[in-house]
Amino acid sequence: MIRWSFPSRLLTALAVLCLALPAAAVESRQASFAGVGLRVVEVDLAHERLELVWRQAGDAAFGSIEALRQQAAADGRELLFATNAGIYDHAFRPLGLHVEDGQVLRPLNTARGAPGAGNFSIQPNGVFYVDQDGHAGVVTTDAWREAGIAARLATQSGPMLVVDGAVNPAFDAASQSLKWRSGVCAPAPGRVVFAVSEAPLSFHAFARFFRDRLGCADALYLDGTLSRIWTRQDGYAGAPAFMVKPYAGIFAVFATPQAQPGE
Repeated sequence: MIRWSFPSRLLTALAVLCLALPAAAVESRQASFAGVGLRVVEVDLAHERLELVWRQAGDAAFGSIEALRQQAAADGRELLFATNAGIYDHAFRPLGLHVEDGQVLRPLNTARGAPGAGNFSIQPNGVFYVDQDGHAGVVTTDAWREAGIAARLATQSGPMLVVDGAVNPAFDAASQSLKWRSGVCAPAPGRVVFAVSEAPLSFHAFARFFRDRLGCADALYLDGTLSRIWTRQDGYAGAPAFMVKPYAGIFAVFATPQAQPGE
């Protein structure tokens, strides 16, 4: 048997290097469901801080993940993960509830549009949030209005994909309306899971993926053919670049600065 011997100074240097490397902040993986590939990103809120951003200095919307990444780099921050948040209007303003750092920047939208007026009009719609204690969840808009949750961040969108373990009854399993889709859920209070399809699929199939594969009792649709996820390790996934339009709210995780030895 061969015995390898390494100088103690080399082992010490390797240990210091490992301590200096940033810990993996997000888990990114591929999945497949109903013949469609999906990108899944999981954020552990016990170790990573999920943020929701909309506007940069001057009140203009960031508009894109790349603009957010560049601004973060200029500020000395490294972007690790980003994806689009909920619904917004033609002026790139959130069309429903938008909470950043505990501040309500846009109010809850309780309007009920006519059937067929858009995804948000499909009932129920809902809210994804992380509260002041770091607990995440997804609830219907009606439940949010009654719950009085003190949110650190929140976005409103629709429709709900899954409610109390049931696929939204408004979805037709035989529907031929196939789109790129993105959504979010919190299978546990300290875990947030985002997913985006890499090819078109139906609402019903997307909802079943969240319930049956991701184990989510409640899940919220974020957006459709403009949706993308970006991670530092894997780059972009989701809709083709030519279909992407400017965003309003963007979810993000940034690298946590690592303490240097002796600090």
